[in-house]
Amino acid sequence: MSVLIIGGNGFLGSNLVSGLREAGRRIRVLDRSPQRPDFDWQGIDYRLGGLDTTDVLVDALDGVEMVYHLASTTVPGTSNQDPVFDVTSNVVGSLNLVAAMSKVGVRRIVFFSSGGTVYGVPQSLPVAENHVLRPISSYGVTKVAIENYLLMYQQLGVLDPLILRPSNPYGPRQSTAGIQGAIGAFLGKARHGQAVTIWGSGETVRDYIYVDDLIALAIKAGLSDACGVYNVGSGAGLSLNEICALIREITGTALPVEYLPARKFDVPKVVLDIAAAQMQFQWAPRVPLREGLTRTWAALQAVP
Repeated sequence: MSVLIIGGNGFLGSNLVSGLREAGRRIRVLDRSPQRPDFDWQGIDYRLGGLDTTDVLVDALDGVEMVYHLASTTVPGTSNQDPVFDVTSNVVGSLNLVAAMSKVGVRRIVFFSSGGTVYGVPQSLPVAENHVLRPISSYGVTKVAIENYLLMYQQLGVLDPLILRPSNPYGPRQSTAGIQGAIGAFLGKARHGQAVTIWGSGETVRDYIYVDDLIALAIKAGLSDACGVYNVGSGAGLSLNEICALIREITGTALPVEYLPARKFDVPKVVLDIAAAQMQFQWAPRVPLREGLTRTWAALQAVP
């Protein structure tokens, strides 16, 4: 089977490339950025481009049997600054992709949505897929919009979509720049002996899943015939303060914390109900948080 990964150069995308390559799939990547230097791209058909040009998408889809859509031009922390850009680049871009898929005749798409933002402030925990969708960031709003378009096109007989709502993935190759992903940012600060910045009291709770567990589900589910929406997480939550404490233990660093005023778009607590994915795909997360943090720290230290 030949697979197109849109956004295959990023943290999740490059790990998905690894998993699909091990599974013996033919892989093509379409990404706006040049190949990251910390990854072996041998055997990968890598193409530069984004979602803004239908001709580029049609060309990238040639000979492909399914698509993994991981591309996003925004992150939750900055998306509210320019919602128009968020919509035009992500929602319109995704519709360009659907148009290209329809033109070429590719029906199968796996979309990486966001379990941490689409629900907004949860009414109860853990959050199941049928929870009301009421995001409080533009990032979450656009993810919901893309989900709805994909499901609409399923009803119209155009697509066979599978929508994954990951919690907070972490692991090797995650950025330490602090733009998105608390664990990557915190480990980066620990490596350089710097202080961590936390907005609020540090009691914000998130559901963290090791990247290998997420990718295993994405491949197994993607290569199945299943459609619909599935949460993907660990099913457990930890606060930012608890994450910092674990990182101090594992790294042996002081990891001081600077607390700043809370941000209105940060959801206080999110823990995902993963029962549907467990039942449908006979899948379960295997890497405990402490082990995942230890692996991620070792991988980070190996980087020059």
